[in-house]
Amino acid sequence: MEQERIDEALELIWLLEEEGRPELTRFKLNSDDAHFDKLFSELTSQKFIGVKGEQISLTEKGHKLAKGLIRRHRLAEQLFKEVFELNETSIDADACKMEHILSEELTESVCTFLGHPPKCPHGKPIPRGECCKKYKIEIEPMVVRLTDFEVGLKGRIVFIVSAETMRLNKLSSMGITAGSIIRLLQKRPSFVIQIDEAAIAIDPEIAKEIFVKKAA
Repeated sequence: MEQERIDEALELIWLLEEEGRPELTRFKLNSDDAHFDKLFSELTSQKFIGVKGEQISLTEKGHKLAKGLIRRHRLAEQLFKEVFELNETSIDADACKMEHILSEELTESVCTFLGHPPKCPHGKPIPRGECCKKYKIEIEPMVVRLTDFEVGLKGRIVFIVSAETMRLNKLSSMGITAGSIIRLLQKRPSFVIQIDEAAIAIDPEIAKEIFVKKAA
């Protein structure tokens, strides 16, 4: 049986458990699998779930797999919302793809990059990972928008998110590119950054598209 079908079923049971309604009838109604009975048999034979009357539950084996899927999905949603500002339809569809292909190492990197977010854009909890155990939840994200950067600090531009080629070209002509080392001099009335010996004023809307990481 395709692993993706099993993955989707385990995710659904996780969601039903979050709602406090892990019932067999609800599982069947909410599943869009065309061969549900065969799927259910596979889940029980592989000991991914346990069944007691009308109640179903994830076994330790099933819980571990479902937790990873949910964690990758919700981290992907947060990444797409915070960094790429995608709409909710795109966020969910793309996160569904990412949850099946993200490696554990890359998942930890995404989580650290985002500052170990406790919740996804829909307000649902993101399961904790090993990286989260090493830091407090309040830890600052490694990479932030220039608008959230602290005045006076030096940072390295990690990337610039803009759909306007002309804007990217203009920034590039001023030396504002990925990898550039900048110092944020002020935020009001406009953003002013220093690159080498030059001070450059930036519109707030453009500043939102520039992501920086604190530099030594």
